[in-house]
Amino acid sequence: MKAKLTTKVLRKRWLAAILSLALAASLAGCGSAAKTPGQGELANPPKADGTKQEGAAASAKRTSYPLKVKDATGKEFVFEKAPERIASTSPSETEALFALGLGDKVVGVSDFCDYPAEAKAKPKMGSIVKPNEEALIGTNADLVMTGVSMKPQVVDKLRELKINMFKVEPKTLDDVMNNLLMMGQIFDRQEQAQKLVDSMKADRQKVVNAVKDLKPEQKKKVFIEFSPGWTVGKGEFIDELITLSGGINVAGGEKGYVRISEEKVIADNPQVIIYPNGIIDDKSKKPMDQLIRERSGWDKIEAVRSGKLAGVDKDLISRPGPRITAGLVEIAKGIYPDLVK
Repeated sequence: MKAKLTTKVLRKRWLAAILSLALAASLAGCGSAAKTPGQGELANPPKADGTKQEGAAASAKRTSYPLKVKDATGKEFVFEKAPERIASTSPSETEALFALGLGDKVVGVSDFCDYPAEAKAKPKMGSIVKPNEEALIGTNADLVMTGVSMKPQVVDKLRELKINMFKVEPKTLDDVMNNLLMMGQIFDRQEQAQKLVDSMKADRQKVVNAVKDLKPEQKKKVFIEFSPGWTVGKGEFIDELITLSGGINVAGGEKGYVRISEEKVIADNPQVIIYPNGIIDDKSKKPMDQLIRERSGWDKIEAVRSGKLAGVDKDLISRPGPRITAGLVEIAKGIYPDLVK
């Protein structure tokens, strides 16, 4: 009988997951042979920012097999038909599979995959960084989806075990949406994928429209602490969420996921601080907002002084999947509550 996971254990798992994402992202830049990550490659790939078919033609669009696709590692896959048994080691990709209506075909997920609720009932395969090999093999999956937290070396090792690993590594919202369209082709769910992308584009446009009239001097300086002691600079989707929301990321001079410098944040004097709800710092045992308010010297920061701390859903801002634009809306509301409704 499986023991129930306590809130403390779940919280630690989330922190481990998000920090592994940061570590994987920082290591991804090492090595001269690394490719620019993003969506895979299709013969005639649909694009999130391109034109779409209209009316009956769009709803009737079906995948023509065999289909050739390259994943983010450059490996070429040839699909003779839509995979019937699918596993996922990544919460973002698990969410995408369910959003595409493929939940009944999912035969295994990572320990962190908890959305939608149906995902919790699927067989668990361990970590998002290094899953349980026996459990993964035991799923007998036709295809295993993995995401930004798994390093290419681990993917290669699992492929040596004859596990059919397909890796995506989105860095931008367009990457996320193009990956969904690509998955729509792989799994013959193009209509569902297009509807998802259309909805995400509508969320993005809602935010862009709300902040489009801001003058440069009206844009607020924003600091985001997505995990205790960690922030994010250029080149990652969280930074893009801040920029699209009309904010100026005070860590924008950094690249990727970085540890915070408390003194630098004080000097940058952000007007808004974004943090994830429901996270307790392991060292101080304090919730994120209390941790931020009580740091030495941070009472001088404008955001703290004026009470402009905005808590957002931790999963919405950390998972580059179909709910990422809902995270964008939350961040935009946190920065400009009077503009974004």
